[in-house]
Amino acid sequence: MDDLDVTLIELFTAEPRIGALEASRRLGVARGTVTARLDRLERSGVISGWGPALDPAALGHPVTAFLTLEIRQGAGHDTVAATLATIPEVLEAHTITGAGDMWVRVVARSNADLQRVIDTVLHDPNITRSTTVIALATQIPYRVLPLVSTTPGG
Repeated sequence: MDDLDVTLIELFTAEPRIGALEASRRLGVARGTVTARLDRLERSGVISGWGPALDPAALGHPVTAFLTLEIRQGAGHDTVAATLATIPEVLEAHTITGAGDMWVRVVARSNADLQRVIDTVLHDPNITRSTTVIALATQIPYRVLPLVSTTPGG
């Protein structure tokens, strides 16, 4: 990535609906350069999508919690992940090291609804134990943009 790539990523992150023509005008480069750079960044996986960013709270799910799951030996993480993927309130799941086998971020409509979500997760017989932590506030939302300027060549 070079300085133009970084500038393009920053511009489209700040204004995702700007369009290639307006980006080319603002950056003083040809429209074809903008589209070629964006295509290359997408093909290489740097840009992973163009969809809208959704806010779970605005969708009626203001409670966020983190579950640490312990998985029955021999069950496999992929089997549990496949089950978790069917639960709409599961936003992400990661295999982890340390105390526990999988970390899961979930959302719920209320604290009472969170119990329903946890019960749904624990319905999988391959999960032997779970601990839950409820998020009280978000100090830093999920972000990747700061990495762009620290990438070699960026």
